[in-house]
Amino acid sequence: MIVPAKIGAFFDLDGTLIPAPSLEWRFLAHLLAHEEVSRANLILWLRHCAKNILRDRHAAIEANKLYLAGLPESLLAEWTAAGAPNSPPFFLRGMARLAWHHAQGHRVFLVTGTLAPLARAIARNLPCPVEIIANELEVLDGHWTGWLAREHMGGKAKADAIQALATRNGLELRQSHAYGNYVADLPMLESVGNPVAVNPSRRLAHVARTRGWPIYKWRESLTSAKTTHTRLFTPTEAR
Repeated sequence: MIVPAKIGAFFDLDGTLIPAPSLEWRFLAHLLAHEEVSRANLILWLRHCAKNILRDRHAAIEANKLYLAGLPESLLAEWTAAGAPNSPPFFLRGMARLAWHHAQGHRVFLVTGTLAPLARAIARNLPCPVEIIANELEVLDGHWTGWLAREHMGGKAKADAIQALATRNGLELRQSHAYGNYVADLPMLESVGNPVAVNPSRRLAHVARTRGWPIYKWRESLTSAKTTHTRLFTPTEAR
């Protein structure tokens, strides 16, 4: 018999637990609205995108945070104080699913390509404790450099992170669960015995149907998971 604490539940964030736009784009919109991002930073960011988009899309977009170059870490505290982490309309069934795993004694993780400081900020609104694996920003003298401190958390990197967690914590991946919405989540989903495609892209939906994976369509959302009580449900009800 598998001890529940040895079972992991790994959730992608953007598109899986919250609808578009992504959490990072929400943060960028906040910075732009408060005129914190300079035109020079945006030009630097766009130039790097244009220079690398054909050669390396990953380096051009996912790992490129140059719009943040030189900005102080304190902007995150201001964003949090303004209540922005409370605003993403979490999917109701996604929040209930998190709570369900926690009630089973499973260890719950967010494995996401968003910025780790943003993920940590919204985690306080989730219905259960979660452990976060996300993109850490490089910091120099209290300011962001515009680069990531480690490899971008997407694609194979997600699978590698899950495997490292399993090795370090003795998790049984064949009994574990993973939830993702995009084909970039495929390596993560393939790492566990219970993969679920949530609001999947066309390519991921095709893979899920071919392999007989469950497909959940979470549409109903709520503003704050902290203030809403939801009924726990079975996997069939989550679809």
